[in-house]
Amino acid sequence: MFGLTALELARIQFGFTVSFHIIFPAITIGLASYLAVLEAMWLLRKDETYRELYFFWSKVFAVNFAMGVVSGLVMAYQFGTNWSYFSSFAGGVTGPLLAYEVLTAFFLEAGFLGVMLFGWNKVGPGLHFFATVMVAVGTLISATWILASNSWMQTPQGFEIINGRVVPVDWLKVIFNPSFPYRLVHMTLAAYLATALFVAASGAWHLMKGHRTPAIRTMFSMALWMLLFTAPLQILAGDQHGLNTLEHQPAKIAAMEGHWERTPGEAVPLILFGWPDLAAETTRWAVEVPHLGSLILTHSWDGQIPALKDFPPEDRPNSTVIFWTFRIMVGLGMLMLALGALGLLQRLRGKLHDSVLLQRFALVMGPSGLIAILAGWITTEMGRQPYVVYGVMRTADAVSNHSALALSTTLVLFIIMYFFVFGIGVTYMLKLVGKGPGHGGPAEPERADPAADTGRNQRPSRPLSAAPGAVLSIGHGE
Repeated sequence: MFGLTALELARIQFGFTVSFHIIFPAITIGLASYLAVLEAMWLLRKDETYRELYFFWSKVFAVNFAMGVVSGLVMAYQFGTNWSYFSSFAGGVTGPLLAYEVLTAFFLEAGFLGVMLFGWNKVGPGLHFFATVMVAVGTLISATWILASNSWMQTPQGFEIINGRVVPVDWLKVIFNPSFPYRLVHMTLAAYLATALFVAASGAWHLMKGHRTPAIRTMFSMALWMLLFTAPLQILAGDQHGLNTLEHQPAKIAAMEGHWERTPGEAVPLILFGWPDLAAETTRWAVEVPHLGSLILTHSWDGQIPALKDFPPEDRPNSTVIFWTFRIMVGLGMLMLALGALGLLQRLRGKLHDSVLLQRFALVMGPSGLIAILAGWITTEMGRQPYVVYGVMRTADAVSNHSALALSTTLVLFIIMYFFVFGIGVTYMLKLVGKGPGHGGPAEPERADPAADTGRNQRPSRPLSAAPGAVLSIGHGE
């Protein structure tokens, strides 16, 4: 069906489910840390603005967290259903790493999530802040284990192959493989950037609607500060990640650059735009900047990098795709930097909350962080092809023995169900964001005197006593 092979359909199916899933953990990571900062600011300053923002974004966090958990379960099953040979071959490494993620991160998040969302009047402020911090730490630990597993598949080490299966011999080398630190930093900063852009877009929307409450102004300002400092760090981290990839996955870099052949003694130009033609083995309509490729990739004026023709055709990634996904990611990163700089300029001019240009720019850039994450993920994963474990196991050897018809049918069902279920969830989450801070909600307690809000003399009631508000609000579509 669709004229595609079973292998291609299995890859598309996994890519589709991962693409849906990855956006939710990214926002979860960023919002969890943002909530911890908001509560810390409230505890330090006793400014109700931060408390109001905490309640507002905790509702969005709760919905996003739930969708992330549900979408992640499907991927775990696909390892066994669609990629059983991979699971059999590399399960000795990937299985324990995913188990560590559940035992250390997911249980930590789940254990403190209830206190964070519904415990404001049930525990003291110090314990509630501790719960918020633990949820934030749990999201970062979760990212650590998942990226350790993925990075090992990109740059495997610390293992032996015994009787046709991977056997870990040095767990420190498995976890701290050559690309792991760069991927962890890059992905964490990407999550913070995506969240900052999401928050900034929300603030811009309300400012454009004439809503200029202290909460709106504060979250818009905080988001632009975060963007200003994080975007340059991400560019630096991306540069270091690229150098690491050049060392360990040179074919991926050659495909990203559309670089087909090298001439001894000649510098590598940077191809800004073009169309890599796999059949003709050339990049058509290339717009080049002389020497810039050498400067970026080797930090020298005439440095050389491997070219695609240095590798057999069957070992080359699809340059046509990742050439453009990489440029989408980098281009959006430059726009993020520009938005942060414009925010600083308007701040210095005293027009941070009055600039229509800044507000429109921030609103348009709202989804750009998530788009950049998806583009970066496609670049990373398709750039690893034709291997599922780089240099060790080919993707064609990892797929289960399913028919193209079975995979086509399940792919269609996945698309229908995902757009239905998660479409409803995303719509509800955006509806919450559209209301803005100050409208109450499922996580907000009754307004009490903050100084007396210790909860020490309160007796716990029924386990679901905090939930009816959430149930009623969802039931009424609020």
